[in-house]
Amino acid sequence: MEETTLLMNIMWTMLGAFLVYFMQAGFAMVETGFTRAKNAGNICMKNMMDFVLGSLFFFILGFPLMFGKNISGIIGGSGFLNPYSLADANGMINGLPIGVFMIFHTVFCATAATIVSGAMAERTKFSSYLVYSAAISIFIYPVTGHWIWGGGWLAEIGFHDFAGSTAVHMVGGVCALVGAKIVGPRLGKYNSDGTPNAIPGHNIPLGFLGVFILWFCWFGFNCGSTTAASTSLGDIAITTNLAAAASTLVTLLFTWVRYGKPDVSMTLNGALAGLVAITAGCDVVTPYEAIIIGVTAGFIVVLAIEFIDKVVRVDDPVGAVGVHGCCGLVGTLLTGVFGEGCSFVTQLAGVVSVLVYAAVLAFLIFTVIRLTIGLRVSDQEQLDGLDMHEHGMTAYSGFRIDK
Repeated sequence: MEETTLLMNIMWTMLGAFLVYFMQAGFAMVETGFTRAKNAGNICMKNMMDFVLGSLFFFILGFPLMFGKNISGIIGGSGFLNPYSLADANGMINGLPIGVFMIFHTVFCATAATIVSGAMAERTKFSSYLVYSAAISIFIYPVTGHWIWGGGWLAEIGFHDFAGSTAVHMVGGVCALVGAKIVGPRLGKYNSDGTPNAIPGHNIPLGFLGVFILWFCWFGFNCGSTTAASTSLGDIAITTNLAAAASTLVTLLFTWVRYGKPDVSMTLNGALAGLVAITAGCDVVTPYEAIIIGVTAGFIVVLAIEFIDKVVRVDDPVGAVGVHGCCGLVGTLLTGVFGEGCSFVTQLAGVVSVLVYAAVLAFLIFTVIRLTIGLRVSDQEQLDGLDMHEHGMTAYSGFRIDK
């Protein structure tokens, strides 16, 4: 029975990892659809390279920083360049073969990194983005991940983030906010008086495809975080799905009342907002509490995206900061309100500490990049499109591309 249970746990965790990997395709489609055709190839390349660089650097340095020998609850300090040395005599770590455990956390790391590409889309140098993508896999995600999941100080005080509302999504959202602020808005986004102009995406059906992929893969994200074929999988799937459905419906109705018509792109972001918000507490809330979390996320995502766009004046083409940053934060805090055995004060302490660390490190990383190799493309490159200037091609050869 022991061997059978282990094999089932291995198969389930690997299936979860494969689904989370496929989220890269979902993010690529959402970001591509929500931006302009002349930058489609560039967006897809960035999403691919997030996974490529995340895989390499997380293996060499990130995984040891996250799961190496605990140093004062702050950071892991062993296994560098050889993370397999962190396994026990049977090749296991946290109840799984180390390869299984490592690939599962590798795909999570890549997800945190790829959130940023949409917020900084259409005006960021490709080479600079590659440097950032490697940096988050080394300096940001593994450190806060150690605090939460690697036996660090937040784990010790009982902070609960089951599948990563804070560890993955809020970290990615905070980095997205800092990066988008430092790189500056796209040409034509803001008028001289500071009022924003809408820059519509070129392919809403691609955005829908991306959201459908992400919703499907989120079952791997949340249910897979059990890292075991347990009897709780169905309950986690139910809370995940109900929160997403509630958030989508509320966003649709809210925008219908607010704008006079049900907003398509905002409704898509509403689905993702519910998924992000429920991720922290999907294992410790009831179905009705999950619906409340989803309803809250549906309102929050609309107000947050509007606030970031109109008041903070940060150009976020896909709404990544509102979806991942704000709803990740709110979902983690609501876990402290509804979650069985969870403390709101502990959740608040965790959110604040991770937010501050991620913001400071992201500011340092993006500032260094801006002052050295540069972060922003030229105005002419923006006008012509990053596909031609950065990659020497167009994603839609033979089609008329509106600038």
